[in-house]
Amino acid sequence: MLNFILCDDNSTILERLHKMLESLFMKHNFDAEVSFYSTKPEEILDYIKSHPVNVVFLDIDLKSQISGLELAEKIRKKNKNIYIIFTTGHLEYGLLAYKYKTFDYLPKPITLERLEDTVVRLFEDISYSPKSFIKIDNKNTIISEEQINYIMKDGMKSIFYTDDKVVEVYNSFNKLESTLPANFMRCHKSYIVNLNNITRVQSNNNLIFFGQNHHCYIGPKYKEKFMEVFNHYGTDLDSTDN
Repeated sequence: MLNFILCDDNSTILERLHKMLESLFMKHNFDAEVSFYSTKPEEILDYIKSHPVNVVFLDIDLKSQISGLELAEKIRKKNKNIYIIFTTGHLEYGLLAYKYKTFDYLPKPITLERLEDTVVRLFEDISYSPKSFIKIDNKNTIISEEQINYIMKDGMKSIFYTDDKVVEVYNSFNKLESTLPANFMRCHKSYIVNLNNITRVQSNNNLIFFGQNHHCYIGPKYKEKFMEVFNHYGTDLDSTDN
């Protein structure tokens, strides 16, 4: 799920933008939500420090000691991958806004049609991006690649396990495997693992461990190839025989 946050000095505009975004998420069946919004830049920064954030809508003129442009610069220092979309009634700020790797620039008043165009393009950009997100079904459900520890096949379902959640979708396990980045590897007829998130392997017990002591299994058919790749993938990874 993508987490959107919004910042504008006008609370009425915030409420309207919130409702417009939620309506678009529902209309297009996008896996997203507006998780936080505020008129105070300081609260936005505090939120980003302790919560996952993917997209930020920022007003440029916040009528505060921190402008939207300055806030964008601070956000960029904390997270280089966040999508930033500026909103403003001051068209002269347009060129300055793109300095901060801006995805889009929406002049006020924001229309639903213009906002829809931006949001649809945003999801298309994310879906085709090989480095950040993976589209896991045909209903626009997306998940951050780095959060996935392993994927388990359960009948017609593929179950994605992260440190803090489990996501179930109906799709072809074999077809899914062919679309995953190179750091995902089949280790069992029912498991695909993210090599980047493995913390240790117990080869005698055929166990693979991840953060929070989560684990999955190595299948006999896949063991030789998996151990060969694992042992050369990263020298800081731990492999034990018991």
